[in-house]
Amino acid sequence: MESIFYRDIEQNIMMIQKALPVGKSFDIITREIYIGGTKAYFISINGMYNNEVMQLILSDLQREAVGNDENKSSANSFGIEDLQAYLKNRVSFGQVLLTKSLEEVVKNVVSGPSAIIVDGFREAVVLDLRKYPGRSISEPENEKVLKGAKDGFVETMLFNANMIRRRIRNPRLTFEMMSVGEDSKTDVALAYIGGIAKNELVDTIRTKIADIKADSLTLGSKSLEELLVKKRLWNPMPSFRVTERPDVACSYLFEGYVIIIVDNTPSVIVLPGNVFQFSQSPEDYYRNPITGNLFRMLRFASILISVYLLPVYMLLNAYMPDIMEKLNFLSGNAGREPFESVVRLICYVLFAEFGLDMLEYSASHIPENLVTPVSIVGGVVIGEMAVNMKWFSEEVLFYAAITLLTTFVISNSEFSDALRIFRILLILMTGFFGIWGLVFGTALIILSVVTTPTIGSKSYIWPLVPLDIQSLYALIFRKTMSNSQPDTRKGNKTP
Repeated sequence: MESIFYRDIEQNIMMIQKALPVGKSFDIITREIYIGGTKAYFISINGMYNNEVMQLILSDLQREAVGNDENKSSANSFGIEDLQAYLKNRVSFGQVLLTKSLEEVVKNVVSGPSAIIVDGFREAVVLDLRKYPGRSISEPENEKVLKGAKDGFVETMLFNANMIRRRIRNPRLTFEMMSVGEDSKTDVALAYIGGIAKNELVDTIRTKIADIKADSLTLGSKSLEELLVKKRLWNPMPSFRVTERPDVACSYLFEGYVIIIVDNTPSVIVLPGNVFQFSQSPEDYYRNPITGNLFRMLRFASILISVYLLPVYMLLNAYMPDIMEKLNFLSGNAGREPFESVVRLICYVLFAEFGLDMLEYSASHIPENLVTPVSIVGGVVIGEMAVNMKWFSEEVLFYAAITLLTTFVISNSEFSDALRIFRILLILMTGFFGIWGLVFGTALIILSVVTTPTIGSKSYIWPLVPLDIQSLYALIFRKTMSNSQPDTRKGNKTP
């Protein structure tokens, strides 16, 4: 593909038709028009621009150049002499770009802007009047709150940037546009507040995105995550915090984090990531500090219960039945042969784990009006029949149900999936090796979390390593708004 335009418009049209499937793809619109008495060629993608504004602009451009224009040297009755000056006089809306690169024109056209090639000029006019089709703004399903904002990110990047800009009116808020994917040319925006976000962090993320070599971002932000950080099999923990809430994204921007917005993705990536981010929720801050701290402690407890309840139950039931009886828990299996008891118990626990997982996944993928009947059938009918047929144990099913409830407290699905993998590991290790299996499995989990890769100079378990007491306290406990303000603003009181 040649990259430079000619002065002859016919040659330029032939280049455009070779680069794009003009006449084959029904959504590519081309028109031969006259601009200021000069022959021109218009090309665009149908449905991706503002029709009303485009019609007004083309109407002004198609008026023949006359001597009473503001810049008489730019136009005369025979045509256009200075294309840039002519556009300044006639185009008063939208972004206008003059480019000599055919690749730049093709890239812009397939992204939404329209292009006009004018006879006699080696430059093409790119008009950015994009108007993407998109769904209405609504509250995210996975991050609902009882109080606070009810808007969430959508698939259109400009809308997402506007929702952030609406909350942060700082002139240093910056959205750097980049492109990723040799074929998809997916728009990726780097959002940060200058003076708050560290320049080293911004430069590191910018360089990593620019160095990505990929054909396309098939799965949007998820594909970008895997391309930014390459993880190994023993790192199931998510490397980045992903949120669908603009208020959460803005709070991270004020704390010096960097946000990545990927076009066609209704969520943003928060960089750098750490494990403590998944224990926080906007609900903590929309309630008073005491209630917020209570819910945060409940969330920490739910994480531990989700991982350790079933393994500890197995340990006490299979290897320490006397302790079960002394604690008045449900009876152990002292009457059976030990190895047979352990194998049976492992099967019970794994069947219950996978059975409840199947029930959860089926409920999330079926139509909303069928969720209630499916839950009743799966939870009551199948559960009761499985117990009667001795496929499940009532004790195991009870503890598995509590474990499932604790996972619902965690809004991040990737984090809860990682906890599920850790739980299965502990079930197997504890079932076969007892107390030492539980200890060794815990050590493996800690090693997996510590070695989870992320971007930036801070580790994944910051502020534990390196130790930052003040930041650790802020992550564990919810502060009052007056105490969470920077030191330079705490004394600014309204008289």
